[in-house]
Amino acid sequence: MTSEHVEVERKFDVDGSFVLPDPAALSDAGVASTDEPVEHELEAVYHDTADLRLARARITLRRRTGGSDAGWHLKLPSANGARRELHAPLGRAVKNPPRPLLEPVRGILRGAPTAPVATLRNRRVVTQLRDAEDRVLAEVADDAVTASASGPDGAADLQAWREVEVELVEGDESLLAPVGEWLAAAGARPSGSASKLARVLSARLSGPSPSRPRKSRKKAPAAGEVVLAALGRRVRDLEAADVGLRTEQDDSVHQLRVAARRLRSILASFRSVLDRAVTEPVREELAWLGTELAQARDDEVALAHLRELVAEQPPELVLGPVAARLQQAQLRSIRAGRDRALATLSGDRYLRLLDALHGLLDAPPFLPAADRPAGPVLRAAVRKAGKRLRRGVTAAQHADDDARALALHAVRKAAKRVRYTAEVGASERGKSGKRLVKVTKRVQKVLGEVQDTVVTREHCRQLGIAASAAGENGFTFGLLHGLEEARAVRAQAVFAAMEPDLGARLRSAARS
Repeated sequence: MTSEHVEVERKFDVDGSFVLPDPAALSDAGVASTDEPVEHELEAVYHDTADLRLARARITLRRRTGGSDAGWHLKLPSANGARRELHAPLGRAVKNPPRPLLEPVRGILRGAPTAPVATLRNRRVVTQLRDAEDRVLAEVADDAVTASASGPDGAADLQAWREVEVELVEGDESLLAPVGEWLAAAGARPSGSASKLARVLSARLSGPSPSRPRKSRKKAPAAGEVVLAALGRRVRDLEAADVGLRTEQDDSVHQLRVAARRLRSILASFRSVLDRAVTEPVREELAWLGTELAQARDDEVALAHLRELVAEQPPELVLGPVAARLQQAQLRSIRAGRDRALATLSGDRYLRLLDALHGLLDAPPFLPAADRPAGPVLRAAVRKAGKRLRRGVTAAQHADDDARALALHAVRKAAKRVRYTAEVGASERGKSGKRLVKVTKRVQKVLGEVQDTVVTREHCRQLGIAASAAGENGFTFGLLHGLEEARAVRAQAVFAAMEPDLGARLRSAARS
């Protein structure tokens, strides 16, 4: 059995002489009273792989004894600095974490075993802040920590420090700022470490890794350095989406596909920097991953849009249980899509792909161009991708009605390639690079609507057939089909109006 909650906290470093200030200063922030401080003796053993794969992904796995939340804890990054925390009971296991807590990070571990990497002992004094209705708004924990960790050479690293944590309970995030000011007035300083474990392992985490590509000593970055940093960011995006999907977070399938597409584009656009004999098999596997996830995402988007469209129609045009059919179809699609995506992520082929991506980061197959200044190499890659997009636009302009949708889909894919390539070097190219990213993003969005209607219209056809077979009136599904045809025409018109600006941005990229 596991449980989950979202942890929103702030950490502060304090000196040994620090004294918690008078809480009366927080009355304007809604704090009416405080409980008597309660002391706990805590011990936490942190588990990770030998190369700290969890810590590098900002994930912690620990077994804590003592206090009110003793048990196994898995902490995962969430939005706006928050953390999602999964709990499991202590049980009998001491060395081996519970399987339900390992499953969400299977893609991070990639088959590597975990073992204890650090032990923290903590004398914690907790003070609860309450409002006028006696609700616990937040807990202020004064921690005196001693920690030990073993380095790769087996030598023990001993540390001791004191810090204060403020964790929200029933209060909202508006409370964090005044509490932070309250503590700062007494000498507290915002912590430079994201977690206690990060502090203990800082020396090992600061070395070269996929999260921290090697820094060039040159004033101007080399092409290889910039491309490797971009690959590292996208691998981290892929891993974050992987964890999100395994813990059933919304939009995870989409984020996984986007990360895979960005990685494919980088590997394709920078063949002058990375040896394609090594990267091409990885690109093929990323394409496989995208294909495996495509149907789930496309159906989810299409059915959600159709439900919104039905809700906008006058009641007299919605004949029969149309909304119910769409809702049932969407629920089936979401569940089936997630099941298929999870099956894909659970397979050995996917884990081998992750290994291959990390192999590129750990031992990048650089070609001579990797040592050249980044600017010219990045601009050449953008120009090449731009030529492909211009050819696609020309082909779409001359395509007949039957072939136009397919041609526009090819334009959209080419625009993505330009966008993702330009994103790698946007900082090097200044405003022109950012403008190119912006216009290709708009093209991608507009032509995405055209492609979406291909999927929605097929759903309308299939649902209409099912409704008729059940003796229902299929009129509304025909209406929806027509509305989607009109949406495609409007989107094509919007793209046609954008073509001059797109052409200007591509010509500018070709000249630079």
